[in-house]
Amino acid sequence: MCPLRIFFALLQLHLLFVLGMSGSAAASAGGAKAGGRNCPFRSWGVSKATNTMTTTAFVAPATLSRSVAAARPLLSGATAAVSDEGGFRTSSGLFVAPSTGSTVESFLRKRRVGAALKPLYAATVAPPVSTGVVAAAAEKEDKAINKKKRKATSMTPLEVHVIGLSHHNAAVDVREKLSIPEARWNEAANKLCESEVIAEACTLSTCNRFEIYFAAHDSYAAFHEATAFLERHSGLPQKVLRKNLFLLSGEDAIWHLMRVSGGLDSLVVGEGQILSQVKQCYNHGMEEDGKGGKVVSRMLNSAVAAGKRVRSETGISKGAVSISSAAVEFSQLRCPKDLGKTFEESRVAIIGAGKMSRLLMIHMASQGIKSVTLMNRGRERAETLAAEFPEMEVDIRLMDELWPVMHSHDVVYTSTSAQGCLLTKDNVQEAGLAPGKVIVDISVPRNVETEVSEIEGMFSYNVDHLKEVVDRNTATRKKQMLEAEDLLVEEMEKFRSWQFSLGAVPALMKLQEKAETMRMEELKKASKKLNNLSDKELQTVERLTKGIVNKLLHGPMSHLRATEDLEKNLAALKTLKAVFEL
Repeated sequence: MCPLRIFFALLQLHLLFVLGMSGSAAASAGGAKAGGRNCPFRSWGVSKATNTMTTTAFVAPATLSRSVAAARPLLSGATAAVSDEGGFRTSSGLFVAPSTGSTVESFLRKRRVGAALKPLYAATVAPPVSTGVVAAAAEKEDKAINKKKRKATSMTPLEVHVIGLSHHNAAVDVREKLSIPEARWNEAANKLCESEVIAEACTLSTCNRFEIYFAAHDSYAAFHEATAFLERHSGLPQKVLRKNLFLLSGEDAIWHLMRVSGGLDSLVVGEGQILSQVKQCYNHGMEEDGKGGKVVSRMLNSAVAAGKRVRSETGISKGAVSISSAAVEFSQLRCPKDLGKTFEESRVAIIGAGKMSRLLMIHMASQGIKSVTLMNRGRERAETLAAEFPEMEVDIRLMDELWPVMHSHDVVYTSTSAQGCLLTKDNVQEAGLAPGKVIVDISVPRNVETEVSEIEGMFSYNVDHLKEVVDRNTATRKKQMLEAEDLLVEEMEKFRSWQFSLGAVPALMKLQEKAETMRMEELKKASKKLNNLSDKELQTVERLTKGIVNKLLHGPMSHLRATEDLEKNLAALKTLKAVFEL
């Protein structure tokens, strides 16, 4: 603003102040409103400073606002100055304070103000800001930030990961602390996705493994969130978890899941139970409260299809193909050494009437076992299971008869969903069981305390002891495993190609956005030269530039969509990002 204009503005302001004083005197004489009828500042309180006291019609703001501070340079060296009290004080001592509630808009509606006075008045008379307005502004800003984050995230493809532990790298006492009942799989997945770092998640918890399959944009943050969840859930410190957990990302995670579903990663190679468990994991993820999402659910579904192909097109599922069947074979090996008699000559009891118990009875029937005692908390479920084996003599007992059954039987299998130990060193000693008992615990969490094996004559085993049988069966399946892996590679490449199609979309979007930005910038540069064109001609220029951009982008975009080879696709996408600096 030029000095001359500031001089006239301040002169006008001073004259208005004088008129305001005249109006104030008239008001004191006749009871009229403060300020002359024609005074544009009649809504302002006016006072005269004296040596003794100052009488002010209105209370001035206590602190100097930022807007007032900003107006100081406009008033430097003039006859009026901005007061630290929030209003104006002239060289003659006149103080002008804005009325409470006055705003720029209300003032401008009452009187016309010159252009030179508007910035001064707007700088000193700030409208009162309520808490609600501040909160609304903060909420609007948060929404804008979140929108920006979501846009940036949408341009980054989701990558799949897996974190967990299994019989390969973790003992049963660690696995049982991480174990989650199937009814709570979705609950765990929802907790993982609460922080929004993990976009999709599914949980798989069996007697031999605990794994979480999830998808995220930020791998580092996602793994940190997952390990923190496992620490809270299990109560185990990070030091212990790090020794037992495995972390896999991308193609390694997909390959791991394919092997799990195909039975190649199981304790008993080729077992069929794990396939049904992976299918249940997929089903839970697709439920209303599930968090399977688009990517993780597709990966699980592909794994289920791969597992079915492996079992139908190879002979990997022949022989002992479950933990239960391996437990029966293991008992056949141990009975002569531990009891001095064969398994067929021993009295056998099963505690629990679930899926694992059913598989135990199936394999026992195939080995010629004619009678078995079945114990359960409820009679109905035990009777339903017994009805499936009419060729076997099944004696049904309830859990309150546990110790009489333990006294009278030689081989006892425990397979329940109990969260604590049914058999401990203390209660076994108190029961006074006679030496010569083989106890095989195939539950996770365990039903039998490890210290039971310290009692003389008590031979206690868990799933980690079944490797003797497992190694023997694995040796006979080497050829089938190689054939199965070839099938799994095919299924993995199908999923990877589908996943790549999702990953290419953000890159293509970035390319289109960059091309459009460059087009608009060039049009803006040439806008002055196009002023003489009519609206119709400008539309023609707009279509022409868009057409050129689309023709240039058609080649690389078509190439990405048409290439079927995964490695070529990845190489093409990498080249595209490098060339266009995406």
